[in-house]
Formats: sequence, structure tokens, C-alpha cells
Amino acid sequence: MSLQGAAGADELVFYVNGRKIIEKHADPEQMLLSYLRKRLHLTGTKYGCGGGGCGACTVMISTYEPASKKIRHYSANACLLPICSLYGVAVTTVEGVGSTKSRVHPVQERLAKCHGSQCGFCTPGMVMSIYTLLRNYPEPTSEQMTAALAGNLCRCTGYRPIVDACKTFCKESVCCQSKASGKCCLDHEEDLFDKEEKISTRLFSPDEFQPLDPTQELIFPPELMRMAENQPKRTLFFHGERMTWISPVNLDELLDLKAAHPKAPLVVGNTSVGPQMKFGGMFHPIVFSPARIPDLNVVECTGDGLTLGAACSLSLVKDILRNAISKLPEEKTKIFYAVLKQLRTLGGEQIRNVASLGGNVVSRKSTSDLNPILAASNCMLNLASRGRKRQIPLSDIFADGVGNNTIMPEEILVSVHIPHSRKGEYISAFRQAPRRENAVPIANAGMRVLFEEGTDKIKDLSIFYGGAASTTVGAKQTCWTLIGRHWNEQMLDEASRLILKEIALPRSACGGKVEYKNTLIVSFFYRFFLEVLQSLKTMDSCLYPGIPMEYGSVLQDFQTKMPQSIQIYQDVDQSQSPQDPVGRPIMHQSGIKHATGEAVYIDDLPSVDGELFLAVVTSSRAHAKIMSVDTSEALKGPGVFDIITADDVPATNEFHYSSDPEIIFARNKVICVGQIVCAVVADSDVHAKQAAAKVKIKYEVLEPVILTIEEAIKHNSFFEPKRKLEQGNVDQAFETVDGIFEGEVHIGGQEHFYMETQSVLAIPRGEDKEMDLFVSTQHPAFIQEMVAASLGVPANRIMCHVKRVGGAFGGKILKAGLLASVAAVAANKTNRAVRLILSRGDDMLITGGRHPFIGKYKVGFMNDGRIRAVDAKYYINGGCTPDESVLVAEVSLLKMDNAYKIPNLRCWAYACKTNLPSNTAFRGFGFPQSALVTETWITDIADKTGLSPEKIREINMYKEDEQMPFKQKLDPQNLVRCWNECMEKSAYHSRKTAVKEFNKQNYWKKKGIAIVPMKFPFGLGTRYLSQAAALVHIYTDGSVLLTHGGIELGQGIHTKMIQVASRELNIPMSYIHFRETSTTTVPNACASVGSAGTDVNGMAVKDACQTLMKRLQPIINKNPKGNWNDWIKEAFEQSVSLSATGYFRGYNENMDWEKGEGQPFTYFLYGAACSEVEINCLTGDHKNLQTDIVMDIGCSINPAVDIGQIEGAFVQGIGLYTMEELKYSPEGVLYTRGPDQYKIPALCDIPERFRVSLLSSSQNPYAIYASKGIGEAGLFLGCSVFFALRDAVTSVRNERGLKKTFAMNSPLTAEQIRAACADDFTKMMTNDESASSISV
Repeated sequence: MSLQGAAGADELVFYVNGRKIIEKHADPEQMLLSYLRKRLHLTGTKYGCGGGGCGACTVMISTYEPASKKIRHYSANACLLPICSLYGVAVTTVEGVGSTKSRVHPVQERLAKCHGSQCGFCTPGMVMSIYTLLRNYPEPTSEQMTAALAGNLCRCTGYRPIVDACKTFCKESVCCQSKASGKCCLDHEEDLFDKEEKISTRLFSPDEFQPLDPTQELIFPPELMRMAENQPKRTLFFHGERMTWISPVNLDELLDLKAAHPKAPLVVGNTSVGPQMKFGGMFHPIVFSPARIPDLNVVECTGDGLTLGAACSLSLVKDILRNAISKLPEEKTKIFYAVLKQLRTLGGEQIRNVASLGGNVVSRKSTSDLNPILAASNCMLNLASRGRKRQIPLSDIFADGVGNNTIMPEEILVSVHIPHSRKGEYISAFRQAPRRENAVPIANAGMRVLFEEGTDKIKDLSIFYGGAASTTVGAKQTCWTLIGRHWNEQMLDEASRLILKEIALPRSACGGKVEYKNTLIVSFFYRFFLEVLQSLKTMDSCLYPGIPMEYGSVLQDFQTKMPQSIQIYQDVDQSQSPQDPVGRPIMHQSGIKHATGEAVYIDDLPSVDGELFLAVVTSSRAHAKIMSVDTSEALKGPGVFDIITADDVPATNEFHYSSDPEIIFARNKVICVGQIVCAVVADSDVHAKQAAAKVKIKYEVLEPVILTIEEAIKHNSFFEPKRKLEQGNVDQAFETVDGIFEGEVHIGGQEHFYMETQSVLAIPRGEDKEMDLFVSTQHPAFIQEMVAASLGVPANRIMCHVKRVGGAFGGKILKAGLLASVAAVAANKTNRAVRLILSRGDDMLITGGRHPFIGKYKVGFMNDGRIRAVDAKYYINGGCTPDESVLVAEVSLLKMDNAYKIPNLRCWAYACKTNLPSNTAFRGFGFPQSALVTETWITDIADKTGLSPEKIREINMYKEDEQMPFKQKLDPQNLVRCWNECMEKSAYHSRKTAVKEFNKQNYWKKKGIAIVPMKFPFGLGTRYLSQAAALVHIYTDGSVLLTHGGIELGQGIHTKMIQVASRELNIPMSYIHFRETSTTTVPNACASVGSAGTDVNGMAVKDACQTLMKRLQPIINKNPKGNWNDWIKEAFEQSVSLSATGYFRGYNENMDWEKGEGQPFTYFLYGAACSEVEINCLTGDHKNLQTDIVMDIGCSINPAVDIGQIEGAFVQGIGLYTMEELKYSPEGVLYTRGPDQYKIPALCDIPERFRVSLLSSSQNPYAIYASKGIGEAGLFLGCSVFFALRDAVTSVRNERGLKKTFAMNSPLTAEQIRAACADDFTKMMTNDESASSISV
């Protein structure tokens, strides 16, 4: 069939939220996400990553199958679904589920009322994942619920409140009832509560929830049913600007097309071809969609196995296998079981619902979790081409690596045959990934052995690995050599060496982690060896004794369970008026709108007439001279309007806030990869990006290229000033101590990974050089200042508006200013509105994150555990411009003591200048790094003295009123209270004993437990940084409009401000509205940073409200029985002003670095966290079992919001200390540019038991209503998991007689844990031949 014969394109017919869509010009390159957002203006579905990795764009797809008369609902990522694949389907988005205008759906209501949204950007995706599950299973199990959420990421909440909302739908009580008494593990009433206090553990009331009524849902469109049943199927053609999509209806037609166009790929779920085209620069002018062909969707049970069509989705395969396992005898289903195990963790639910079995096989990706097990299991492929059909073993396509051409270009994979297992056959699959769920594996394996009947003699052996080469590889030689051997230790020893010889990666292999992958290769085989030994025991326990008891636990993989949690806070006083909301767990003001998708973010703002889209062109070199920029090709691109360079900046292009400038556009040279050189403006984001890729820049490389802290030290490359903190006499102290040791800790950087990428909309107003800027930023006044300076106009012409921000964590201040200036310069030049929304990859490439950190220390201690002297040097990687780096270095010094008194101290901090994108502020601001260094040497002292780490912590903790190293006074009584309460509530001592017992009884799995205290000083260091203002209007109908300078980043600041105004004006919260933060209403506001938002803006709001109440008081006194509306009406008639500004001057903070003393902080937050973990010594994998946190946050204004902040920060801390790893090429190019490569914590990473208590009866005289600024402090407590892991590793090393002291760097990934648990397998990596023999 020729393409010419079908020149006319078809109409694409599908439904969205019950509305029929007929698209006459469907473009195969257009994804459903952009179609929903740009064409249908349904902006509830969010762009989070564009690669199916975060779940922010989840929608529900519904299809009708005429043969079975069944409707199928499944979740999918709209960012990967080509609209052309949607012919005849119904799409439901978050808007179709419910809205505030019609009816809020129970899923939306419960997610909001359980406080499951903070910034709200990921919430619509969460709603759609839960909603889809409930459409299929109105009363799901907790396993189904956790599986449904595995493909959704959240950066704010730490998942706990989302899980709480989900539990309300689950049929079984999600409680363990582990005690003999049938009481839940969380009901330690006697331990958890202080009898005197009025304590509450409920953050929401389930009795308020409306019931879930499945009869109220949108029905499947009857017209689509009629179309499916009555319309004859015909081939569909869709022609786009550059691409043609053909969807044939039968196999012969597909084979004809494939013969004519052998290079055209087949696309079913677009989970492989899509990302390749989007991120890998691949392009296909023609694609075939075989999803409607019956032969490719076959499901057939044969006498010897299952035949599954290549177009079957992985979810369908999962269901079929599960069904087969339940019906067939166990002996026949071992292969099915192993495949099913891999399917459980392959991608998220949204990916599995669309990705096809055939696509997974044919793409031959090294990271496929299915191919090794399918190859090892002797699965067969049924192939077809015009006039020819054949069957080949699946393993053939991996026979000679990536150049294999077993499948001809014109051939198509029709189906896969998975055989039954046989008697005496054992099959297993293994994987290890950076995160247990929704993550591509580092390495995986499939293994099968068949024994001679009734013996342990190998008759057939098959071993395949993924992740070790460019495609799946088989250990053919090894298997062949081992035939006839008995399944014993001698065989294991030989097999391990042979496998390494045949499969092991050379040290120079690309992709890194070589030693770890090689260790996994043998560890997986050892695990298989143990599994088979254990299985042989069931055949004849006299002949085959199985494996030692203490090895048994390693055969069980870690599972994700629905987390259990408890939150404890002090209830409000009974004398408090019921209308006064302060101290109550009030829902986030935008919670319902987050859940319905009605909350508006920057890219949701409707397009402005004539609006242009901007794409940036960034440097590909870390340090180079720009020789030429050729834009000729780019300007020829379709829809391109103009190209913007440094020459178009009317005034300031370089901002000298300190010695080195911050730069908008690079002019003559570039100083990091990702620096903006120029920008393209075009009529669509697609055209702008296509043109940006055509800009050619020639460079001449400059020396030196400095990327790491070590290189900066070598080249003496630092930002000034260097800082020093000193107290006591360090050198003298070192002479009198019992012991001295030195060490160093490396802490990797961290990407902010806010869910909403950097976003700007600049709208020139056409007169007086006025411009409106809508920016996702923490600091509108700074944006105003920068843009005004770059355009050369007074600040009063530039108005910056922020309604809400989809997460920021410190990353949306300076970089947001530079990006806003880029957009403003473009808008100024073109005189059109300009929209700049960074893709996730560009966002990660261009913006810096948390500073990588090296701490070097020398510590002097006494044998009783007392610290006498510390001499330390901190180096932070500042990147290419100063940004906030010197300030971060200063804060890391001022907070380095954490909770401990150090009598003699000398500490330096250096901000290194390197050729990486500039690192910047990030939640915690230097404290999470320097305090980790401190806790590390505390643990080292424990190792040296033989005392326990908690004993060392207790001995050295601040106890009574003391002075800190810079002479500020400290009253630590709440620190001691938090520590003692955490000890008690976590039952630390009895659990530590239980951990020791567990470790005695288990060899390959170990538990660890650690408890860590925290002192988090609050303050911004100088008074002017903490000033704040507010503006309150009362209208004549009694309603109140409130404005202040704080930004809603997800921390609930507007909710708290309305609570403050409600108390001060003595009116219900429902009377008060907050519209947006804007430089038009509150000028010169400080940034919303450093946990200070509520403290300072609350004071300003209170001030404004008190001014108004003072004016109203005479009227109220005259008419005390009147109501609010009467008083306001009367005030207006008496010409009393009903508008007031409020102001707060800021905290009186200062630090004199010359003298090394000052009062940089106003007050302190205290806390303690105890965490317990379990590790798998063979893989390095771990599970977070339990965390108990006690925090002193004064009197909470809103316990629901505050506990949410603690949990969210804690989980971000787990990410920093155990998972999140940034990788750069030797040339300074960031490799980890999206959720596929960069893993933030998912639901599977939070502790299985998670308890947070707020310290009761704590007062703070310095802040509003005795509260404390809570946003950042909890992040550091994530290191309790780091030290629990270290404890588990220590137990392994002690048991194996390895040396006491060992370095653990952050993030403490599975790779590091595996290397530290040294054994015979790790020894094989270092000296291949001389390794000792392996014993069970």
C-alpha cells in the first residue's frame, strides 16, 4: 500500500470529559498533554517532566471492547500519548472528575481535607491515579492503592497525607494489629501521650466526607460504543507538519506497509519511541500504530504455555499471568511468577497500562527488566513479514550484542510465547534500581536451571543479565561449562568466576557504577544459588539440607506496604472561641482547587493575543570563548519570529551584586554548560524549540575547566570572603586530649525538583514602557528590580504578580530573576507577550541546586566521650557565579555545632568558584551539610571510644544556658526535652536490643537504628531582610481583601495569614479573601525564604488588622450588640477609613565576622528523630522501617500545615542523604536531567511507620502567637536514616571482622552500602583471580 493512495487525512474522533472532539488536522507529533492544555484550554493536567516519570499529567483513558462488551479504564501519562492513538477512546481529565462549580468528587474532597496538597502542582495527577483505580475497584486493597500511586511523584508532602486520604477508600482497615491483644502497633497510648496535656491526633474528620457513589460517574459515551460495534474498521491516516501516522486494521496490511517502509517504527504506548524522539533527537517521518490489529492482541492458553500478542499492554500481561498462576499447578507457573515479579516494579502503573510487551522485547534496551527473564525462560518470538512467518527463541536477538540483526527490518513481532515450567526446573528474576519502584534498573537478571530428574545435577542452565552491556547479555559459555555439575558450593565458586570472566564490565565502561554492577552480577547468581538450594530441600530434606537459618531472610525482597502514621499535637485551649481558627488544623485555602485542577499556575494563564513562546539556547561548553553564533538556519524555521541576544538588552546585562557578575546573556565567553547564550521566540513552543536546536555556536575552549571542589582547591579558585569561626584555644586543647582523629565527608548536591519548572509570562502594556510579569518566584520585588534594570526603566513601570508557586525550596530567586529578564527583553524587543516555560531537562541543566560539600575535620576527644577540640574546613561548590554561595558558607559555619557544646573550635568555610551552573539557596541553606559532618565525627568518636553514638550525643549536648561559638546565648531546655521525648516515644532502647537480636539471627540482612538531635537557629542575619508589610481592605459588604508580601510556595502562608486576620478582626475565615502577591500592592517585600514567611508577614497582617480594629472600636462600643456588617456600614457612613497597611521592621539580628561574634539568630527550633532501617547486604538495597520525630515549633498556628512541613522536609532529607545523585560528564554536562535519571523519594521510600509529635507547652516570645518558623528545620532529620544505615553497615562489618572506621559519604546509595558490606564477592572485584573461595 502506498502513502500517496491515502493523501487525504482522516478526522480524529474522541471524547474528552463527555464532550465530542473532532480534530480535522491531527498532528502525529502532538501529545495529548499539549492538546488538552493549548487547544482545549484544560489546564488541570500539568506538565511536570514530559517523559512519563512524574505522573503530574495523569489522565484516565476509557476504551470499549465490542467482542467482550467491556469498558476498560486505565491511567496514562498524557505527555507520552500521541493524540492520533486516541481514535474512538474517551479521555477523562481532572476537570471531568469534579469542580467547585459543579460537584467536588470524593477523591478531590478527601485529598484536600486530609491535607494531601501543599504546592498543589502534583495533586491533579494524584487525583487521576486514585480516581482511575476507584473506577475499576470501588473498594481497593491497600496493595492496589500503593501500586496506583507508584508512578506519581510529590516533592512537598512526603506522601503521608496523600496516603491518609487513600486509606479512607480502602476496604480493609489498614492496620497491622500485630500485638496478641489485637491492638495496633500505633496504639502505644501509654508511651505516646503525656496524661496532663490535652493532646489531639486527628488532623481531619472522616465523618465530614461525602460517600463514594459509583453511580454518579461520567458514563462511557454511547456514540463511541456504536462506532466500535457498527463502523467497519478501516485504516487511519494522519498527516502532521513533519510526520505521518498510519493505523492499519489487519496484519497483512501492516506487513505490506512495513515492507514499503522498513525503517518506520511501530508505536503502541509510545513509552520508548516517544522519549527517544523527545529527548534523544531521533525523528521518524512515518510511524505505524498496530494497536487495532487482532493478531497483535491475541491471548491464547496452549498446552505448553501462553501466547501473548506483541501489542498487549504490560498491565494486561500482568493480569493474565496472575490469573494463570491462580489456576495452574505451581510446578507449571514458575516462569509466570518470575515475569510477574519483574512487572510489579517496571515503571509506574501509567507506563505499564500503555507500554506493550512487544515493544519491550524489540527495543532490546539494556535496562529492560523483562528481557533477561524471558530469554532465560526459553520464550519464543513469532515473527511475520510479507509472505513469511517464523518462530525463533527470544534469546537469539541478544546473541551478538547490539549489532544483532536477527529480526529483519521488514519483519514484525506478532506474539511472544511464554512456556510452562517443568518438574525439576527453577526460575528466578532479580533487579536492583536506584529506587525500588518506577525506576530503571542499575542491573537485573533472569536465571533458570533444570536438573536431571530427582537429582541436583545440572541438565540445562540459562543466565541472562541486563544493565551490564548495551543490551541484554547471556552467560552462554558459563552455562555450557556447568552442565553436569552438582548444585553445590564448588559449582558456585566456579560459576561466579566464569560469570565474571564472561559478563563483567571493563573498568572503563561507560555509564559508571562498574564495580557495583559487577558485584551485583555475582550477588544475583549467589541469591539464585540459595533459592534453588532451599527449593531442593522441599524435594528431599535428608539429601539436600537447604540453607542455614540465618540466610533465609535474604530470599525475601523488600515490599512496599501502605505506611502507618500518627501525628500528635496540642489541642487549643477550651476557653478559645470556636470561631478563632489559630491553632487548629485548617485545610489549605487552595486545597480543593488544587484537587480539581482549578488552581492557576503561570503556564495555566490564558494565552494573550499575539503571544510568542521563548526557547533558550544554552552553552555546551563549561569554559570557552564564543567565536561565532550562527542563527541563519534557526531564523528559517517555521513560525520563528526573532532571536534575542545580549545586544538586545537595553540596559543592564550583568548584575554586580558582588565581585563576579550574574549574567543574563553570555556575550564573549561562557563559564558553564547551560549558560544562556541567546533565545528564540516563535509562534509555538514546538517551533521555538526546533529553531533553538538549529542555532550553531563555535567555541574555543579556555583553560582551566574547574568542575569539582578538589580542582578548585588545586587552582585556588574561591569567591571572597572566606570565613572563619573560632573559640577557645584549639592547638592547646589538642595537647591535652586522650585521642585525636582526622576524617573527611563528601556530600553531593541536590536538585530542587520543584514540580512546576521555572515559568515566566511577560506582557508589555504598550504605553509608558509598562510591563506586567507573571513569574513563578519567591521574590517578586527582586524580579521587578532586575527586569527594570535590564530594560533601563524605573521599577514603577514593572509590575510582578504571583498567585502561587508550584514548589521552589530556594530555587526560584536569582535564577528566576535572570529568566524573567530574558523574557522581558524579548517582550520589549518584539512588543509582544512572551511566555517562557522551561522544560524539565533545561530547568535541571540551567539552574543550580544545593551546594556539593566537603568537610575535613580533626577532632580531639577524651576517653569518656567528651569533645575537647575541633579543627575543621568546609568547602562548598559555588558554581560559576557568586549567587548566595558565600552566605551559605557563613550559615554552614554558624550552625555547624548542631546540638553540641564544643569548647575549643576553629572552623573555616570556603565557597569554591567552578565551571558548573551556579548553586543557590536550598531548604536548610548550608545547615544540612555542615551538621551532617558534625554528626559523622560524633559517630566516629563512638567507634573510637566503644561507647554508643547516643551516649556521645548525650554527653556533649547543650544542657543549660550556654554560649554558642559566636557568643550568642542559648537556653537548650527544649532540646533536651525533644531528645528525651523522642527516646521514650520511639522506645529506642528496647528497639535497639531487638535490632541486635535480629542481626544475630540474619546474615545477609541487617537492621540499624539511630537517633539524632537537632538545634536549628532561626534568623536571616540582618534586620532589613526580615521586614514585611501587609495591606488590608474592608469592603462595605463586610468582606475583607488581604494582601501581604509573602509567597504561597505550598507552605500554607496565605492560609495562616487568613487565620491571623480572622483572629484579629474577630470574623470567620470565610469573610477574608487573598488574591495574589504583587509589587503593585505591597512594595519592596523581602523574599519568602528561611522559614520566615509566616513570622514576618503575620506580624504585618496583625499590625494592619489592629489598626483597623482601633478605628472601629468607638463604633463597636456604641453598638455592642450589632454585628460585623452593621459596624462596617456605620464606619463607612462616619467616613472612617476601612483600609490599612501593616508593617513589621524585622528582627534585630547581626554578625560581626571580624570579631567572630554577634546575634545572627532570633530563636531556635529543636527536634530529634529516631529511624530504623533494614538493609540487604547482597544488593545494598534498604527499607525505611520506622521514624519517630519530636519537634519543638512553639505554639503551632496550624498543626496540619506544620506537621506537613516537617514530614515533607524530612522526606526531602531522605532524598538528599540516601538517594538523590547528580552526575556530570568530565566536560561538565549534567547527565541527570529528569525523573528518569534523577530519583527523588517516591511513596515506596517513606518509613513504613511514621510518627510526628509536636512538643507540647512550648512558647516562643519572638514570633507571632508564640509560633516558630518551621519550613526548613525538618530536612536535616532525614540524616537519622543515614546514620541508621551506617549502624546496619557497622553491624555487618563487625560481624565480618572488618576495620572499625570507614567513611560513608552522602548520598548513601545502594552502591555505597554494597561496597561497605565487603564479602567474598566484593573481593572478587579487586583481585579477580586470587579471591578466596565462596562459602555458604
